[in-house]
Amino acid sequence: MFAVVRTGGKQYRVAAGDKIVVEKLDGEAGASITLGDVLLAGEGAELKSVEGLTVAAEIIAQAKGEKVIVFKKRRRHNYRRRNGHRQQHTILKILSIGAAEDKKPAKAKKAAPEGEAQSAEA
Repeated sequence: MFAVVRTGGKQYRVAAGDKIVVEKLDGEAGASITLGDVLLAGEGAELKSVEGLTVAAEIIAQAKGEKVIVFKKRRRHNYRRRNGHRQQHTILKILSIGAAEDKKPAKAKKAAPEGEAQSAEA
């Protein structure tokens, strides 16, 4: 099964077991995160409903990208500026693609003993 998820303003086609490099996300290496913005899902040539679908991933590492040199120059004006930039990245391993699970157990209301219910009415 595959899914197309959106994170960091970009879209990624992922399947279970894939490793992807995305824009920086909060969390330490080893932490689990959930990508909830699923745009498309399917298996083979069939498309599936994305309602309530999430993608579970694990953070492998927080890293920096390649250095990009920004050089500005204006001819004949003795104007030169040189800057460098390294973008922050997060490396994710996709664990599974599946429906969101309800982890909250249903709480049953306690019935009040008959003696207390009668005294409250009186």
